[in-house]
Amino acid sequence: MERQPPQWFVTGEGPAQRRLAFLEQAGDGAPVVWLGGFRSDMRATKAEALAGWAAERGRAFLRFDYSGHGESEGDFAAFTLSDWLADALAVIENRCKRAPVLVGSSMGGWLALLAARQLAGTALSPAGLVLIAPAVDFTEELMWAQMPDAIRRTILDKGVWQRESDYSPEPTPITRALIEDGRRHILFGGEIRTGCPVHILQGMADPDVPWRQAVKLVEHLSGDPVVLTLVKGGDHRLSTPADLGRLTDAVAGLTTAG
Repeated sequence: MERQPPQWFVTGEGPAQRRLAFLEQAGDGAPVVWLGGFRSDMRATKAEALAGWAAERGRAFLRFDYSGHGESEGDFAAFTLSDWLADALAVIENRCKRAPVLVGSSMGGWLALLAARQLAGTALSPAGLVLIAPAVDFTEELMWAQMPDAIRRTILDKGVWQRESDYSPEPTPITRALIEDGRRHILFGGEIRTGCPVHILQGMADPDVPWRQAVKLVEHLSGDPVVLTLVKGGDHRLSTPADLGRLTDAVAGLTTAG
């Protein structure tokens, strides 16, 4: 299949202005919006599976790359969660004409919850959330709290630590700005309200986001209808054919009424 070239969206002002790459499929119903993970991109396996599902059913589907990710402009290390949240909100507000279903993977799950909070009470307040191994508060709970003192000192003194990655030959820069900015967006510790149904998919063999984090999230979503699917033996990617089937089924379940 021929690779579809991206479309472009301009966000930010002045020196902070940058172009975000996105792909949009027209269709009926609530638009499904893909929010990818940390250093992932809009052409990853799960996003492609959703694109195929949407095309087969004539559903609207929108995906994009955050600043410094994939085909979008910018140096990854120059951005933080606040920037990526701003990217997500800008794309949703510019491209969606009705309340979307947000599908967030890993970091995208945290961003989906933050975006839902920002959009609450507007015409674009999400119609549903599907969260795949949602890495809520990951910069604090899954990075900083787990780091040895020597690595913390490197981040504080040098401003960045290069972490080896299981998903890329290039190390991932973990910046002091990323850690400190993440603290502005902490969700655990108080009730989390989305105002819509939530379906969480979580692998029980996930080395990056322990499955108990998903249970913790359910406990914090006390005011929303929530379904949690735990996949015994499932990893962080949840990209096997069976996993992708669970994903499309979960999205279909939240878009049926859309």
